[in-house]
Amino acid sequence: MATFYSEQLLDQLAADVRQILLQTESLKTYSSEVLRQQPQAGSWSVTEVLAHLNYYARFYIDAMETQLNGHQTQPQEKFQPGWFGNYFTKVIGPSSDGQVRNKMSSPADSRPLSPESLDPQAELQEFIDHQHQVLNLLKIARSANLGKIRVPISLTRFIRLKLGDTFRFVIAHEQRHFQQIARVADVVWA
Repeated sequence: MATFYSEQLLDQLAADVRQILLQTESLKTYSSEVLRQQPQAGSWSVTEVLAHLNYYARFYIDAMETQLNGHQTQPQEKFQPGWFGNYFTKVIGPSSDGQVRNKMSSPADSRPLSPESLDPQAELQEFIDHQHQVLNLLKIARSANLGKIRVPISLTRFIRLKLGDTFRFVIAHEQRHFQQIARVADVVWA
């Protein structure tokens, strides 16, 4: 398993979040109707993808913030990912070719409501706000030990990932879904 220099890892993750923010800003140019359009029956619209990401952001931002505030540690030069964290990040992460490599169903509680019941502009703004919160947490994490602080996962509180792995997992999940948004755009907006 690869070892990361903590500062370089945090820099890369922050750059990834800024890239996601740039992609999100481009979504503001589309109408609510367009953002609600599903590429095909049963496939998620952009609004549904954002609602799904917002569900997870609410959980993980709160969990990371709680752990960062509750456990003061000293930063370490290097970060060694954990087995679970590395595995989850690889499974949920984006593919290099933009195609879905590990298709999986979302847990029922994280599935979005129907697109008609969601407010696309509100979902978009909430997602943008979450990204700014993640950037702030990445700054705070510079003064913490990325390997010592543990964050519970959303599926069960019994499994806790290292803080560095939690950031990697959450951002990889968002990158994966932004590939999905790009595929939706190719079909719906082409």
